[in-house]
Amino acid sequence: MISKFARISLAAVFGLSLMAVAQAPAAGTAAVTPTTPSTAANGTKVGTINIEQAIFASNEGRKEFESLQKKFEPKQNELKGLSDEIESLKKQLSTQGDKMNEDAKASLVKQIESKQKSFERTSQDAQEEYQGQQGEIGNKILTKMAPMIVDYAGKNGYGIIIDTSQQWPRGPVIWYGQAVDITQPIIEAYNVQSGVAPPAAGSTATKPVKPSTPAGTKPATPPASKPPSQ
Repeated sequence: MISKFARISLAAVFGLSLMAVAQAPAAGTAAVTPTTPSTAANGTKVGTINIEQAIFASNEGRKEFESLQKKFEPKQNELKGLSDEIESLKKQLSTQGDKMNEDAKASLVKQIESKQKSFERTSQDAQEEYQGQQGEIGNKILTKMAPMIVDYAGKNGYGIIIDTSQQWPRGPVIWYGQAVDITQPIIEAYNVQSGVAPPAAGSTATKPVKPSTPAGTKPATPPASKPPSQ
């Protein structure tokens, strides 16, 4: 999921791209290069794009996301180990609690509560760190992809492009047809521009949702261990 900061960055990047389109080159300056967004900003077509999907389904996004998952595998293992330890202590309390004296039972309960709090704190910190780094990946790719979207829209007669990353009612779009969606062309164009090869076969990273899915699934956070039951 792209952070709020990333959405602000999205607006800033598109704003700068549109400003570049609006500014005609001064006399004596070099001609506009092919990579500069097209000046044809008077199109009438309406298009949609799933920004999050375009970012994380690109070759660069898939590779970055796979690396991020691998980076957090030790933390996931740590959380699983702590969760198993808590479950073991709870089982001990359940099966032997009646046979313990009050001090031993109270000590075991206190130990479980302490480890439970540690688990929840560690899990929350890991989740926040993971989401923050995922947002950084999204921002990095977005700054390079946004001008391409503006350029593509101008050259293909679009007057407006709407982001469908958020499903209605969180997002503005109730329904749209695939004929107006430009997610896949942007992914393909970005892959060519970036020069990043697709991840190796057999990659363990979460596979991006196919662009043909209207309600694009967002990149998931790593499957953290579930908090032990109370």
